[in-house]
Amino acid sequence: MTTKLKRVARAKKGDAEAFQALIHEEKEKLYKMAFVYMKNEDDALEVFQETLYKAFASIASLKKNDYFTTWITRILINTAIALLNKKQKVIPMSNELFENMGDTTGHLKQEDQLDLLQAMDEIEDKYKTVLLLRFYEDYTVQQIATFLNCPEGTVKTNIRRGLALLKKKMKGVYVDDRQNSII
Repeated sequence: MTTKLKRVARAKKGDAEAFQALIHEEKEKLYKMAFVYMKNEDDALEVFQETLYKAFASIASLKKNDYFTTWITRILINTAIALLNKKQKVIPMSNELFENMGDTTGHLKQEDQLDLLQAMDEIEDKYKTVLLLRFYEDYTVQQIATFLNCPEGTVKTNIRRGLALLKKKMKGVYVDDRQNSII
């Protein structure tokens, strides 16, 4: 059994230090995903903290220890979507967004980053979620299907449709992940 799986097992038994070590491994990825959804630091931190609370409170319900990362990411996505629905507000985009995103879109010029982020903000959550999981978190289609509890074909369709929507919204500036270039 790997160290991570041992930590998950200990955390499920109530070991706060094991849970903290697991979160330490995942925190950067989780925060970045929260930031992509929320578009500002305060809301991203709120989602991140709420996710940690929910995860700590319900870790005993985690069925398979090897799905910890998937499980906590799903909690974060659901928390972010719930907060967005609750707030129902338009969040203006700023230069702070690019400073906090780090290298996630490092091969794009700032104007192209803005176009991509605005386009992502305009597409439906089901497309945004699969695109973030596939290209931002680098999950496979099979992992996303397991994660979202839907067929792989649905995931592939949503990825394809999401990319088509992004391409249309970006009016020709389209990032092709396989070539890592703008077409």
